[in-house]
Order: sequence, then structure tokens, then C-alpha cells
Amino acid sequence: MVPGFSFGNHLAVAIGVVLLLLAALAWNCFSPTEPHSLWYILSATTGISDFPEFLASAVVDGVVVAYCDNSLKDTKPKTHWMSKLFEEDPQHVQWLNNKCLLNRLDFKATIITLKQRFNQSEGVHIFQRTNGCFWDDETGEFDGFNEYGYDGDDLIRFDLKTLTWISPRHQTVINKHNWDSDGSSLFWKYALTEDCIHFLKLYLNYGKSSLQTTVHPSVSLLQKTPSSVVTCHATGFYPERATVFWRKDGQELYEGVEKGEILPNNDGTFQMSVDLNISSVTAEDWRRYDCIFLFAGLKDIITTRLDRTMIRTNQGSLPQLVLIAAFSNLVAMVLLPSLNTQSYLFQSSDAIAETFRSTLIW
Repeated sequence: MVPGFSFGNHLAVAIGVVLLLLAALAWNCFSPTEPHSLWYILSATTGISDFPEFLASAVVDGVVVAYCDNSLKDTKPKTHWMSKLFEEDPQHVQWLNNKCLLNRLDFKATIITLKQRFNQSEGVHIFQRTNGCFWDDETGEFDGFNEYGYDGDDLIRFDLKTLTWISPRHQTVINKHNWDSDGSSLFWKYALTEDCIHFLKLYLNYGKSSLQTTVHPSVSLLQKTPSSVVTCHATGFYPERATVFWRKDGQELYEGVEKGEILPNNDGTFQMSVDLNISSVTAEDWRRYDCIFLFAGLKDIITTRLDRTMIRTNQGSLPQLVLIAAFSNLVAMVLLPSLNTQSYLFQSSDAIAETFRSTLIW
């Protein structure tokens, strides 16, 4: 979630939705090895004109693979291998379509209920659920999560270890008590540890050739003016599970640096930037600094030494243009119907489906 987010106008809300989805997509805080993941991101909004009231997506290893929204009749694939799965299993597609419709209706009712609980009338509001699972194909270990948010703040989440619900807001205490006792916890345990893992393995089997592809980036040093920060900008890399950071004398720097988010490009690759404050760096010390790009789980790195002759300077416009282009691409991912989203993908019996429906009754 995005604590302290302001909903002052429609643009701010659109940016807020982008950031919420981006936060969910940027699950991969860098570590030596990364488990595979399947995320479901669902959002309902009110008070935003020309913006879908319901968005849902399925994300495998950080890649949006299927989506739906309130303007679509059917769930749409977003990768060629997901399209193949859709062709070979029309029953699965129909099931996804039903889930999309169910979630759309439930989310619409839920956001009305939440507005009443928070004593709100009109205005812009966002209700979101993110849930999914992680699976390590080397160790077999797995984990799952399910979290709800409202207007950028945490609302209630499921603790898979204790099979209980944790509510930081008094408005959802009633949900905690109800869901702790009505069988919802058992449903979510099964959904996160059985169904989600099953679907993750299924999708990985279809998409392994694409998901395991590695595309190295182009790395540039950018600077607005000779006295401003130096930006190390890596673009065109895939997958997005990567990190970019500055080093001094071979050690990663944490002070005087500002790391940006991983952002999508129009071609399905990603970009990321990290700034270095050089105000206290002497000319003699420049050679001690370098920028490192590194994929998660891989040993090969791309090193770019801090060298004034290698810096691209445009006296105030180039970095902004990079940021604007990146933000435009990110907004397009959320706002364009072709990239929006999909629904909750857990298959279940009719009885479990009814329990699932009860978990969304607020």
C-alpha cells in the first residue's frame, strides 16, 4: 500500500492506482535466489471518470499474463503462451470469466460498504486486494499471502501461519471476527497453498521458455547540469527481477543515493534508475565509483564506471524526459484496456466457491 497517499484530484488518484499496482508488481526485493510467484491484483474505484471501476490481473514472476475489467466480457491473455493455454483449455477460460464477473460484483458491493463504514459519501476511493503465492522450485518451499487495502492504507490481511485475520483498522474488526470463525481461513489456506501453487506450476510449464529468457539492458549515465546528481539508467532488460546500485571502492553505497522503482517499457522490457549525489565527490575520487546492474540469481554483472566523458547531459531536460516516458508507459499499463487486468484464479468446488464468496461480503 501507499501510506499517506492523497486523493486530492483525479490525476493523483490515477497515479495512486499506478503506484499501488506497481508496488505489488515490484515484489521482488533483490536476493541471491528468487522463488517463482503468482500474484492476483484486484482493484475497485469510485469517483474517477473515464477509468475502469474494476481492474484485475494475474501476474507470474512479475509479468502480467491475463486480465479483465468491467468493460470486458471475457478474460484476455497477455502473453503468447497464455494464449496457447486459453486455446487448449476453453473450460479454464470460462471459469476465469465467471470469476471475473463474481469479483466485479463483490468488489462493487464492498466499496459501497466501506464508504459507509468510514462515513464517506462521494469522492474518489480505491479498494484493493493482492493475494498469491511463492514457490521455490529448488527446495520445494512455498508461502502465500492475502491482503486488502482501502484508499492507500492497509485494511485487513490473512496470516497463513496462524490461520487468523489481522485488522489494523477498527472498521474491519467485525470482518476479522466473522472470517476467523466462518471457515474463510480454511478456504484461504487451501487456496494459497494448494490451488495457487498448482496454477503457478501450470503457468510456469506453459511459459518457461519466455519467463526464463534474459535480455541485458543498455546502461547510461545521465546528468541535467554539471552540479546535479548523476543518474545511472538501465533500460531494456528482462525479466524485471534485477537491481541497480552505486558502489564506492567495490562496496555498495546507501548514503547519497536514491533508487527508483522498476518501470515497464512498451516492448515488455523494463527500466530502472538510481541517482548518485556527487556534491561532495572530488574529481580525483570519481574513479572510485561505479554503477552495477545485476539480475537476481545470476552472477554476471554490468559495470559502468563514473566517468565524466561518458555522461549524457541535456541541461535540464533529458532525465525529466526519461521519467516522463517511464511514467507514461506505466500509466498505459494500468489505463489501457489491453493491459489492464484479470481475476482471482483459484479453482474450487461449488461448496468452496460459496465460502469464497462469503469472504468478500463485508
